[in-house]
Amino acid sequence: MTRIIQGVFDFQRRVFGGKRELFEQLGSGQRPLALFITCSDSRVNPNLLTQTEPGELFVLRNAGNLVPPEGSPPSGEAATIEYAVHHLHVRDLILCGHSQCGAMQGLITPGAADGMPAVANWLAYAQESVARAQALDPEAGRGQLLQSVIEQNVLLQIEHVKSYPLVREAVTAGKLRLHAWCYGFESGDVTAYDAQNNRFVPLAPPDMKKMLVPLEPIEQAPADRSM
Repeated sequence: MTRIIQGVFDFQRRVFGGKRELFEQLGSGQRPLALFITCSDSRVNPNLLTQTEPGELFVLRNAGNLVPPEGSPPSGEAATIEYAVHHLHVRDLILCGHSQCGAMQGLITPGAADGMPAVANWLAYAQESVARAQALDPEAGRGQLLQSVIEQNVLLQIEHVKSYPLVREAVTAGKLRLHAWCYGFESGDVTAYDAQNNRFVPLAPPDMKKMLVPLEPIEQAPADRSM
């Protein structure tokens, strides 16, 4: 706790003064550039990754970067998406998974959620990712399977996001763009789902249009064994 409190004092002494004008402006409201949905994992820092300032990202975090689909019991995830799209009018929604995700490891490790019933129930929103990953490559080793589950979970949660009528309406009207990312925190690499080629590829600004996730269902591509 000492480390955290010291960090607050350091922020107040060294950082806040240089950004005082920004914080004063934020006092009148927020206009974030995007809704960024990611995992609660302590190794993932959305603002550090995207080099954004306070007020530029509206962040939603939970175990496994999951989004209960439309029709599920009321949730903070549904409320956050609704507020971001309807009230804040964010232009982009980024759903970002990450390497070595403990939630996804829990899905492929028998007994991993023993003694944690809330965790087990929550991960049910991602369970289908395992079957999809196994179908893509039945012979995948544990490391390959984990990465595939991470990617398939991102696509599954994007499908859940698209189940909300206000999201579909905003996308159809050209007011909202959907992005599916995976972040490798060990390397700093970020891959994005390329809808045209149906795979995750290195993030590249010139290719942004083809990396927008369409409203139509995502078809599953067979495993690429050429690498």
